Amino acid sequence: MKRFVFALLATAAFSAPVLADQALAQAKNCLACHAVDKKVVGPSYKEVAKKYAADKTAADKLATKIQKGGSGVWGAVPMPANPQVNEAEAKKLAAWILTQK
Repeated sequence: MKRFVFALLATAAFSAPVLADQALAQAKNCLACHAVDKKVVGPSYKEVAKKYAADKTAADKLATKIQKGGSGVWGAVPMPANPQVNEAEAKKLAAWILTQK
């Protein structure tokens, strides 16, 4: 019984933040162009996390790109600005994206 309770608590502890951040990505329309594990219009979040894995400034760079948009890193299709995403949300999304493996 103790193992079951521990497993349940561990699952909840690790799943809730992931779901919350994925819910934020859905709410802010990020998933219209991105998916966790496959290319849609833009790269998958797993590809982004892999590309920036060694970059200690990646979270700030990605948060800025989420808000202001960008181009040239992933090909010819630019990422549009997302004015509906505030700074705190952009940082939360960037941190979540970088945890995707």
